[in-house]
Amino acid sequence: MKMIKAIIRPEKIDFVKRALEEHGFFGMTTYEVMGRGEQKGIPLTYRGKTILVDLLPKVSVEVVVPDSDTDAMVNVIATTARTGKIGDGRIFIIPVDESVRVRTHEVDPTMKQQ
Repeated sequence: MKMIKAIIRPEKIDFVKRALEEHGFFGMTTYEVMGRGEQKGIPLTYRGKTILVDLLPKVSVEVVVPDSDTDAMVNVIATTARTGKIGDGRIFIIPVDESVRVRTHEVDPTMKQQ
């Protein structure tokens, strides 16, 4: 199993969520986060003065999928979240060793096969 962690623009979250649903991926966790990267922030004019806002709002989306769905998931997110401008975000692929359901304490059987 893999955890796909995508940091994307906030205005793209509804598009990404809808696209994932259309491809059969329903479960996800999202966080409102702040970050900076190559974009390095944006200049804003406030009361006649220009200030640099260097931490910009982003949304972090986390989804755990079987290894076989990793490429499809990454493709859906990258295609849907892309604007073509600096600051579109980043996708991380992280191995997941085990998953335990809180309610039943059941270990995910698909992970034990690996």
